[in-house]
Amino acid sequence: MSHGVRRTRTRWQEFRIVAVAFTLSAVGAVTAGVVVSSRNGRALAEAAPVSSFVPIEQVTPNVKAPPPRRSGSAGVFTVDCGTNENGKFSPDNPVAQPGVRNGAQHVHDFVGNLSITADSTDESLAASGTTCRNGDRSSYFWPVVRIDRQANRQTNPVGADADTLRAAGPGTVGCPTVRDKLPAVPARAADEVNRNLALLDRQMAEANRRLVTSRGEGGPNFVNNAILGPLRDKRIATLDRIAIAIGRQSARPTGLVSLADCEVSYDGAHAGHHGGAATGGAPSGNVVTPTVNCPTVRDKLRAVPARAADEVNRNLALLDRQIAEANQRLVTTQGEGGPNFVNNAILGPLRDKRIATLDRIAIAIGRQGARPTGLAALAWCSLNGAGSGPAPSASASAGGELPGVQGPNLEIAGNVGAILRPTRVQIEYRGNPTTKVVAMPRFLRALTGESKPTSRGPANARASWTCSGFTDRLTDRYPICPPGSQVMRVHDFPSCWDGENIDSANHRDHIRFPDAATGACPAGTVAVPQLRIGISYNIPLDVQRNGQYQLDSFPEENHNPASDHNDFINVNSTRQMAKIVNCVNAGRRCG
Repeated sequence: MSHGVRRTRTRWQEFRIVAVAFTLSAVGAVTAGVVVSSRNGRALAEAAPVSSFVPIEQVTPNVKAPPPRRSGSAGVFTVDCGTNENGKFSPDNPVAQPGVRNGAQHVHDFVGNLSITADSTDESLAASGTTCRNGDRSSYFWPVVRIDRQANRQTNPVGADADTLRAAGPGTVGCPTVRDKLPAVPARAADEVNRNLALLDRQMAEANRRLVTSRGEGGPNFVNNAILGPLRDKRIATLDRIAIAIGRQSARPTGLVSLADCEVSYDGAHAGHHGGAATGGAPSGNVVTPTVNCPTVRDKLRAVPARAADEVNRNLALLDRQIAEANQRLVTTQGEGGPNFVNNAILGPLRDKRIATLDRIAIAIGRQGARPTGLAALAWCSLNGAGSGPAPSASASAGGELPGVQGPNLEIAGNVGAILRPTRVQIEYRGNPTTKVVAMPRFLRALTGESKPTSRGPANARASWTCSGFTDRLTDRYPICPPGSQVMRVHDFPSCWDGENIDSANHRDHIRFPDAATGACPAGTVAVPQLRIGISYNIPLDVQRNGQYQLDSFPEENHNPASDHNDFINVNSTRQMAKIVNCVNAGRRCG
């Protein structure tokens, strides 16, 4: 069941105007949200202004649930996945930016799946452990909330002017890497696949040239409509040709469409941001969950004999699962052992497993052709994302990695202050007021909200903020709650599935929202259980009134509360999803 929200006014435009006292045209307008602060001598996104906070009592009730029909499904299935007690924090976004490490440029809370990273595969997700009590291996993740007691203390913060921002550059188009996501490429398909991989590189280079040469052109949506949109369409066609070429000789790869969408990152926002003392008060005590960094193997196998492809692919999938197991161990064993624990208990065994698996790959290929040499050198893995040390260079954004978190508060791209752990996370699968629901497909990707309403426009933004006791109203501003009430975020996900795809090029077209007034799904879609995630926080009242809590965001958003969003990958088993569907369709409350 979806919240129907009557928007009495939209605040994202006002937020942007208040946050930045100037505008730039076209691409410059996108970068205008990035303001350089002198605090601690680092380049930071400015805090959300006080005007983006509102007493919840001043928000008109606007949540109206569609009336249920007899044909509808009114049940609710609740899942308890905890409140991120394991401390699984990451700036990866495996739904919107698969394969791009640190791609979110802000930190997410993760609950559920323990091994998920930007590089996870469906097979590795299915083999993972979970924080969910019912065994649900799905991944649920959202931007963290921080307290920054330095925010809004200056009435006239030092900021950069438009010329300074222009000098920071037009941004860089970054796309998910493809070669290292492919299965074994049969020898007869290798030339065609390589031509299309080279074409993907040229398409991205052309888009980056357009960013530079078109500065000053068009309106606020110019980059999305004239550069990123056409690039996505070209990548869809090229990825399809790659899949067809491989499919002529062996099993056709699926899921490549997830790699079609690209982002513009503004790496100037990272300039000078290299950790150091926390700026938002006492360190939060959080430690970023490190992940295993292993040499890629798929892109080193350029032409595999067709008869060896199946066995090679089985072992490539095994390598993915081995990495996932190691990542899960890093989460579940935090604080255990001495200084050599990770090397002896995680990286050492992983290396031994990889040596054996890589040897089997070499043997399988060698039975049908020339045995590859040098694969053993790919067995050694290390850690990344430890929260200290030098960040990757800004140029890495074009190749699959952006700068990572720094310092004791896991700061990244202007997101500073102590991270708040939720006091409660309520995950619900709900029905549809007009019809019975069918099962979600396993590995369905879904997202709600818009992480970049300033640069992409607010069409997909959804009001999500409220206070406990006031859930009859949602706002796109930060709420100030009365004593005894907790700050809340309520995220309703789309629930009208196209009946075929688990993802789409823009990560939205395959699953859409029901009609806000009736709850009915659009023609050509079927209702699946609607995911609702409610997140509660205990934030001191003075922090709320002083405008000193804020959402992690992309740097150009300046902690815009309208940039709130949530992501989900369904890894429920077929049996578990059947339980959810039966509960919801029977009108029961289960969990």
